[in-house]
Amino acid sequence: MTAGTAVCEAADISRDAPAVFSDEFRTLTAAIDGNRLAPPVLTLGSDDRLTIGFDGMGDERRYLRYSICLCDADWSPSELIDSEVFDGFNYADITDYSFSRATTAHYVHYSITLPNSDFSFRLSGNYLLWVYPEENPDDILLQFPFMVQEKSVSVSGTITTRTDVDYNDSHQQLALDIDTRNANVRNPSTDLRVVVRQNYRRDNAVELLHPTRLKGSVAIYEHNPLLIFDAGNEYRRMETVSNLYPGMGEDHIEFHAPFYHHILNTDSPRAERQYRYDQTQQGRFFIREYNAADSDTEADYPLVLFTLDMLPLPDTDIYLDGDFMHRRFDDASRMDYNPAEGRYEKLIPLKQGAYNYRYLALPASLRDQDSSPLLTPRSVPVPLPSATAPVEGDHYQTVNEYSVAVYYRAPGERHDRLLGFTTLFSGQ
Repeated sequence: MTAGTAVCEAADISRDAPAVFSDEFRTLTAAIDGNRLAPPVLTLGSDDRLTIGFDGMGDERRYLRYSICLCDADWSPSELIDSEVFDGFNYADITDYSFSRATTAHYVHYSITLPNSDFSFRLSGNYLLWVYPEENPDDILLQFPFMVQEKSVSVSGTITTRTDVDYNDSHQQLALDIDTRNANVRNPSTDLRVVVRQNYRRDNAVELLHPTRLKGSVAIYEHNPLLIFDAGNEYRRMETVSNLYPGMGEDHIEFHAPFYHHILNTDSPRAERQYRYDQTQQGRFFIREYNAADSDTEADYPLVLFTLDMLPLPDTDIYLDGDFMHRRFDDASRMDYNPAEGRYEKLIPLKQGAYNYRYLALPASLRDQDSSPLLTPRSVPVPLPSATAPVEGDHYQTVNEYSVAVYYRAPGERHDRLLGFTTLFSGQ
């Protein structure tokens, strides 16, 4: 069994989200050609470059390797074997690293750029990168999902607040057109799988298996209950770019040896407030230290305290939502309720930077079930309670980013090709 085959059989089921499985590693980032706003999607045959970065805490370099697994549309391992996907061996050493400088928390910053001399991509689809110690391929330290698209279909769409369930109230509804004329899709009515996500969240993703109608080569998806989303609210923002003065969203900074503590302003629910526009990055974060020449190695790791002034909700957990939490619902992202203070709290070591975040309310039954059916794309319109309504509220004016991935498996093929990927923004 090759290293690549071994990691493809790793136990983690939720392969559609980044994850760090070891406390010794933090701050998993990605950028396409240096653009950290771009989704991690490469175009087959292009000059695109995906750079994945992360930090290993401590003073010494670890000898690390990575392997890549081709996945199907549902992020389960493809039936194809390594030799059908890659030229050569499915593993490579991580040789690009730098040591932190002038920080209270010492770390080593690692980076991987794809494609490279070890990995080039011949097939489109979902891919999952695993990092592990050189001497132990079974010890998965972290994972990062990304995609390679063919760009052989044209995806366009509209987003309206005049939905099939309300009018300029608390929802947004999508309509999609997928032009398959250049993709040689045999039967667009049955052979396409379209996955739509709002702000890359995992708790409300949907999968469309059949278009509403066809118009020539165009598959049209409209008036579909699955394409009606809770509108949510703009992300909250905060910055920890300096240990010398409080940044945006911060109350004050304390130093308790050996680390700085950044105390954020206490948040409160916005569900009953009027909508207020704020230009955010839909949950992303950016590493930055205001005086650094290279924030990747000069930004520090203060402890950041989030507080939400709110009474506990019965049978409900409150989670921090944003890329810095990897869109997962686990102990790391779940807020702890402090009965003495009457509020939710979370103290997290976060690398200095600018962060978007929100509070999501999900059933307590979801706890420790990151592979719950709630976290897989729905293909039938089962009504779900709004995760944003209890704390953030749902406002039709909210600017949301919707990602649309179009998959196809032709008869006789053994993996799901990614024909196209696009993003749409509400309010634009």
